[in-house]
Amino acid sequence: MIKRLARCIREYKWAALLSPVCMIGEVAMEVTIPQVMKKLTDIGIEMQQMDIVVQQSLLLVLCALCSLAFGVASAFFASRAGTGFAKNLRHDMFHHVQNFSFANIDKFSSASIVTRLTSDVANLQMSFQMMIRMAIRSPMMLILAMVSAFGIDTRLSLVFCVALPLLVIALVCLVPTVFKIFDRVFKTYDRLNNIVQENIHGIRVVKSFVRENQETKKFTDTSGAIYQDFCKAERIMALNNPIMQLCVYGCMLAISWIGAHMVIASGNNEAVGLTVGGLGAMFTYTTQILSSLMMLSMVFVMLTMSRAPLKRCYEILTEQPDLESPKTGAVAEVSDGSIDFENVSFRYSSAAKHRALKEVNLHIPAGATVGILGGTGSSKTTLVQLIPRLYDVTEGSLKVGGLDVREYDLQALRDNVAMVLQKNELFSGSIKENLRWGNPNATDEELEHACRLACAHEFISAFPDGYDTYIEQGGTNVSGGQKQRLCIARALLKKPKILILDDSTSAVDTHTDAMIRKAFAEEIPGTTKLIIAQRVASVQDADMIIVMENGMVHAVGNHEELLASCAIYQEVYHSQQKGED
Repeated sequence: MIKRLARCIREYKWAALLSPVCMIGEVAMEVTIPQVMKKLTDIGIEMQQMDIVVQQSLLLVLCALCSLAFGVASAFFASRAGTGFAKNLRHDMFHHVQNFSFANIDKFSSASIVTRLTSDVANLQMSFQMMIRMAIRSPMMLILAMVSAFGIDTRLSLVFCVALPLLVIALVCLVPTVFKIFDRVFKTYDRLNNIVQENIHGIRVVKSFVRENQETKKFTDTSGAIYQDFCKAERIMALNNPIMQLCVYGCMLAISWIGAHMVIASGNNEAVGLTVGGLGAMFTYTTQILSSLMMLSMVFVMLTMSRAPLKRCYEILTEQPDLESPKTGAVAEVSDGSIDFENVSFRYSSAAKHRALKEVNLHIPAGATVGILGGTGSSKTTLVQLIPRLYDVTEGSLKVGGLDVREYDLQALRDNVAMVLQKNELFSGSIKENLRWGNPNATDEELEHACRLACAHEFISAFPDGYDTYIEQGGTNVSGGQKQRLCIARALLKKPKILILDDSTSAVDTHTDAMIRKAFAEEIPGTTKLIIAQRVASVQDADMIIVMENGMVHAVGNHEELLASCAIYQEVYHSQQKGED
């Protein structure tokens, strides 16, 4: 897991290496300072040798300046490496998500993916910076200070051998409990983000049904759950600080008591060998040793918090997309827009009990206009989503241009299939920028031509800024019908061999709908057009009409044939005729 995420360091590996190197230099200088102070006290001051006082004082200043320089350099390199690591990790995760199929995205949920790309990466960035600084500083300081302390007096340093095991036992008892709590916290974060996302996206529905209080309560309850878990984790980890303070002051007291007796004894017996300067150095090393342990406990807390984000980001990076282009021999060109369903069945997941599509057999010639009718839940959208390979068939074979869709390069296939989804999406930016999603190199004349076909040119021209009009996020500053027509124009700019309109004229009036269909018949006769609609009027002029029911093709024919033989079609037609009358 760590090895996989470590690849994200890439061009920042030198910064990641230099930061701990500089940190080692800072620690070495800090451990040297008590030795200089010892010599300054024992030789310079006690023996009143001014040359030693000056020499050691200058050395003390030099060590302090070097420690400062190493510390600043370590912080700079750690910051650069940490932010670079986070940038690369976000890039890799986002790039990998772009290759996900709908099934992969459904597995994680969009709210969870957003959390992993933002909060989880931010937590990992902080942990990484701490790891290359504090996780190096703490053990290095502990080791060097212990060695130096034992070098001054072995017997007095045995005090640390009592304190260290107590701290280690405390950490071993506390950390596993906190691990479980933080795992739960980050799952709750996903739920919180999902609530916010749903609320903001559906704010008009929330306000129209006066559900603000209920939504606020739902948010407050979830936020409160995060608060409770964090409080519980902090209460457990708070026990670490008193234990640490107990050890620090206990060691100080023991060293003061034992050290004072040793200094007094040293005055009568030189064999004891502890001087005033040595005792002062021992106090400094005690502080360094125990503060390094305190920092080490903070590192453990941060690593505990980052364990769940580490796992969640790793899940995104290692998730294998359900749909991929063939490894070798992928076909890069679609010959025509013919479509063949050969005994096709489909399930949304292997665990699904029922098939969404059952034994579909259809032949749609290139250039044909095909209408698709059926009740809600009859799998009309599922049928057309298999064509650009948004999902893979479970059984049977689906061919486009005479070849199975699984033989095509995914990008080549989807470049030749334009799909206007049931749920239209526009992105923040100008109308031109949105239209050029269909063709980045389209000229202004091509944009206008596509908009005329989609009956969008008239309302665009009425805007003060015309095609430079800014579209708000989600297209909230245009009507539903205008949004649908802009999406149709965007699809037409791809100049596809297959055009799929998934109930994409439901928000326009029947006259505009008829004008769009007429423009299609005249301007793009070679393009195969699949039109999912609820109105018979939208498909009655089609070359072929497919009637769906319960995931199966119930009937196929033209308007007259179905009106004479298909009970479902007759029912829909007559109910709509009565409505019009």
